[in-house]
Amino acid sequence: MDVHNKEQRSKNMAAIKSKATKCEVALGKRLWAEGLRYRKNDKTVFGKPDFTFKKYKLAIFIDSEFFHGKDFETKKQPATNTDFWVMKIARNIERDKLVNSYLAKEGWTILRFWSDQVKKDVNMCVQRIIYEVSKVK
Repeated sequence: MDVHNKEQRSKNMAAIKSKATKCEVALGKRLWAEGLRYRKNDKTVFGKPDFTFKKYKLAIFIDSEFFHGKDFETKKQPATNTDFWVMKIARNIERDKLVNSYLAKEGWTILRFWSDQVKKDVNMCVQRIIYEVSKVK
């Protein structure tokens, strides 16, 4: 059972951002401080990655655990509007696989971080990105 009424839940869900999330901003600031210059949500790259380094063919995504289905099969399903959420999350998972497959065929390196990874250890994420960039330089 949802602890919010329908209007409050709708307001909460509408407030969830898809761009410039706290995790994206934190990672972006750290990358910039390391001297790495990137593009945000580049529409010319399939899947519109959160960060792109075209020169290195590196695409970085920061995925929300809920919307991108982390541990989806083993997690408790949403209590309300279950059919909608199960279909939406399953479609997001499939789209992520399609994007990964397409970009890999085009020679891109894809990094996907869960948002909680970025929150807990942004340094690890930055080091992984630096490593991938250094492999191409």
